[in-house]
Amino acid sequence: MARPNRREARANAAEVLLWLLFFALLVPAGFTGWAIGHYTAGGKRSVTRTITVAAPTTTPTTAATTTTAPAPATTTAPTTTAATAAGNPAQGKSVFASNGCGACHTFKPAGSSGSVGPNLDSAPALDAKKDNMPLPAFIRESIVSPNTYISPGYPKSVMPQNFGSTLTKTQLAELVAFIAAGSK
Repeated sequence: MARPNRREARANAAEVLLWLLFFALLVPAGFTGWAIGHYTAGGKRSVTRTITVAAPTTTPTTAATTTTAPAPATTTAPTTTAATAAGNPAQGKSVFASNGCGACHTFKPAGSSGSVGPNLDSAPALDAKKDNMPLPAFIRESIVSPNTYISPGYPKSVMPQNFGSTLTKTQLAELVAFIAAGSK
């Protein structure tokens, strides 16, 4: 049997080192490329960040279905109804489930019992009254900008801050309609 050539052994070792170097550079470059693509692929993010909290206050005339226009006291009711009707509560249930809301919030219509965040069966209605806002507008604001009003007994910055940019306008309207319909 022939003895292995030292020169051949060095060439094999150099080839192994070259392959190791190749993979050592390929893996971080691949991960970096994935991360850049992942975070820049959502070009709609700035487009979907539309704050319509002011819309219910500025659009009391959108309730054109009512032919009688009584005193300003009734402008609150059509605004609240219009904001609630803007989304489909049945679709909102799937938005609630797919975004993990039930992991943190108790909400009977969704069958969830999380305790990290406020109980959505009662807290939104109470907090909206305290903040002097219509319920749908308050719920929307709490989703899009969760640190604007913090429910008593809960810390700041626990709820993700990115739902205003990750949810589409339709998903947000559906989620608001679902929570508003189930809150007491």
